[in-house]
Amino acid sequence: MSPVDVESATGAGLVSLVGTGPGDPDLLTLRAAAELGRADVVVARRDRLHPEILAHCRADVEFHDTADGGDPVKAAARAAKAGKRVVRLFAGDPGLACALAEEGGALAKAGVPFEIVPGVPSVTAVPGYAGIPLTDAKHREVRVIDAAEGGVDWERFSDPAATLVILGAENSVGEVAKGLMAAGRPDSTPAAMTNLGTTTEQETVVSTLARLAADTKGMEPPGLIIVGDVVNWRDKLSWFETKALFGWRVLVPRTKEQAASLSEQLRAYGAVPDEVPTISVEPPRTPQQMERAVKGLVTGRYEWVVFTSTNAVKAVREKFTDYGLDARAFAGLKVAAVGEQTAAALVEFGVVPDLTPSGQQSSEGLAEVWPPYDEDLDPINRVLLPRADIATDTLIARLTELGWECEDVTAYRTVRAAPPPAPIREAIKGGGFDAVLFTSSSTVKNLIGIAGKPHNVTVIAVIGPQTAKTAEEYGLRVDVMADRPSVSALAEALAEYGAKRRAAQVEAGDPLRKPSQMRRGARRRK
Repeated sequence: MSPVDVESATGAGLVSLVGTGPGDPDLLTLRAAAELGRADVVVARRDRLHPEILAHCRADVEFHDTADGGDPVKAAARAAKAGKRVVRLFAGDPGLACALAEEGGALAKAGVPFEIVPGVPSVTAVPGYAGIPLTDAKHREVRVIDAAEGGVDWERFSDPAATLVILGAENSVGEVAKGLMAAGRPDSTPAAMTNLGTTTEQETVVSTLARLAADTKGMEPPGLIIVGDVVNWRDKLSWFETKALFGWRVLVPRTKEQAASLSEQLRAYGAVPDEVPTISVEPPRTPQQMERAVKGLVTGRYEWVVFTSTNAVKAVREKFTDYGLDARAFAGLKVAAVGEQTAAALVEFGVVPDLTPSGQQSSEGLAEVWPPYDEDLDPINRVLLPRADIATDTLIARLTELGWECEDVTAYRTVRAAPPPAPIREAIKGGGFDAVLFTSSSTVKNLIGIAGKPHNVTVIAVIGPQTAKTAEEYGLRVDVMADRPSVSALAEALAEYGAKRRAAQVEAGDPLRKPSQMRRGARRRK
């Protein structure tokens, strides 16, 4: 009878022994994510889990942190016997350099139903992220060694044709190298060590057995050592650590909801985005104006409605929900949108914009393509603009010149956000960030207002000329400007800058250093 059969037959809970993968939360398996979503109880060390792993859990999940020295088996068994679904998390794969044998055996002895959900093991994932294949046409044997407890008989691993993957030896690199050389492996044997594998803090040092201990001195655990000729493939196959923004800590001054796609794009370039909102969006002080405008949309008061931001789309959508309306209420209306993100928010709502700027993605760009009012073609000359309380009048002035009557309605208010936590403020002023992305003039003003001025080693990237002008007025050096005013183009421009910077360091033979490592006192990597 399988563990799941036992669960259904006895009415007891179930313990899932789940592997989380080697570090990159995107390597979590679909099965592991599903088990986390079903879990009533999770047993793990919280300080060793990426926050995105626990994001798969329900909000009401009960968490047992084993960092305090509690017995994970007893916690899991107690919850399972109470009829709960329990997930016990292991780094990597539960069956490799983990306590699966001991904990699974204890659960079996206690008569607690369990199942094993394998995870992506570090043995294969970390070399893959380091650009080192474990086998090739000439080398077909791989031997895995857990050296954490010491006492390894290195004579058994003397065959130079075999690739060795050594775990748990980050604090005994010298002993490992000496043991292998004493067993007959040539001191010139290629060897590499990767620490913090599959994360954006990953670092790989390629050396030889003779030099490995000296070359890896000071590297942070956890580490994995690869010994064998396959290490030579790294020059051609390194793909992760050579990303344009690999390891860069980038400040994104937007809310988590606004920054989702931008942060995902930055992660694809190897960066570590930090989302820090600089403005807070709040409802208008008097909602009556907005309520009348939404009713006017439904009753045919307007010919056009213009959305200049995603916040405006959100504000109207929320009012529609209050009145039990949906996108069908836009039937017969013409809709205009400024910017890629605003247009995308409308499409998500079920509305395809009729007009967007063809050039500059701004209110000015929309004004350039706006048609003049024609009393024969346009039955109504009225335009609704649901906007922020601090919106400029440029677009209204242009539309009025073209014969349109504009109703400017405050759909939301923007106020300066609360200051970020002290560590973020210190990183901004102290050069802890490699880059800051400014998506508007207000983000420049508000970030400096709530957190201080970015350090001069920090790369400043702006979305357009007006934002660049504001940044320079505040004494910032603008390093990057997007070729078109969209957050996607801004991320692309920063990645291009990072790639050129890296190429210049390589060509000059300089150490590869991020901008934050250029400040005085910063830790310098090899």
